[in-house]
Amino acid sequence: MRTSRHSTLRAGLAAAAALAVLAALAGIAYEQIGRYRAVRDFPAPGKMVDVGAGRRIQLDCRGTGSPTVVFEAGLSVDGSLSWSAVQPKVAAHTRACAYSRAGLMWSDPSNTPPGAAQAVHDLHAVLAKSGERGPFVLAGQSLGGLYALGFTHRFGAEVAGLVLVDPSHPEQVERVAHFMTESRSMRSRIGIALAPFGVLRAAAPVLLPESPHHSAQDMQAVRAFAPKSLRTQLAESDAVDASLAEAMDFQHLGDRPLVVLTAMAPYTAAELRGMKLTPEQGRQVQAIWQHMHGEMAAWSSRGRQLLVAGAGHDIQFDEPQAVVDAVLSVVDAVRAQRR
Repeated sequence: MRTSRHSTLRAGLAAAAALAVLAALAGIAYEQIGRYRAVRDFPAPGKMVDVGAGRRIQLDCRGTGSPTVVFEAGLSVDGSLSWSAVQPKVAAHTRACAYSRAGLMWSDPSNTPPGAAQAVHDLHAVLAKSGERGPFVLAGQSLGGLYALGFTHRFGAEVAGLVLVDPSHPEQVERVAHFMTESRSMRSRIGIALAPFGVLRAAAPVLLPESPHHSAQDMQAVRAFAPKSLRTQLAESDAVDASLAEAMDFQHLGDRPLVVLTAMAPYTAAELRGMKLTPEQGRQVQAIWQHMHGEMAAWSSRGRQLLVAGAGHDIQFDEPQAVVDAVLSVVDAVRAQRR
């Protein structure tokens, strides 16, 4: 009897193991087919630029004129599409380029650890390899604002002006530490680990719900590349502390035209829950954020801060015209210097 029970148990375990293997193989096949279809169905806007070491970066440049505006996305998964509501309007007045950082959307991942240094290196390489020449006006949102400052620090001769869209501040963690603590979900890490088995691809419609900011086609593209982009986003998030520390050296902008846009829409109930803040604490955090941006505007002798009342953190989507106007004001200031 005991031998029979053991045999039954072993048979059951073997069947469960076989099913698990079959499920894993099916998931791998599903993911591989999804990757193929993503490239086939959603070709990269602009072009893919070889930056060396077998890597290509997606770069989308439109319009003509100088200075060339270069857009740097924040900590997001949509790469160059982060600027879809702004770039065409700027391109009607001057050359305007948006790109996807390594590992986001169409761009190949990098073996270099993510962060400001890696982003700056890749951006300079993709602009040089594609034949885009300065002077540049850099427009960076959130963490992308720090990357734009890093580019200015490293390649200052090529940067004529900047627009920082609700940018990160090097001391933001310390300034708000007594209000909120950072948490990075273990569920996100588990999801990333299971990405090769198709889990993230299957979950993409839930993780990335329909957005009024993106067209249906763009939203489908974002979801199609989500397994790769979400992995990169998590890696960049893990590197935020190092990027903030590095940005302490990025605060000297000379007399370049600079506009810092600050989102002033009150935090939503969902945002307050996510940050574990009361409404009063939310107002205090927002006041600190506004003050930090005022400091950043003073990093240039020609800097100014603009408060955008109707926008949340993603000003480029909530109030795109405010970003367009700020960018074109810096473009005009750069042109006026040449006369």
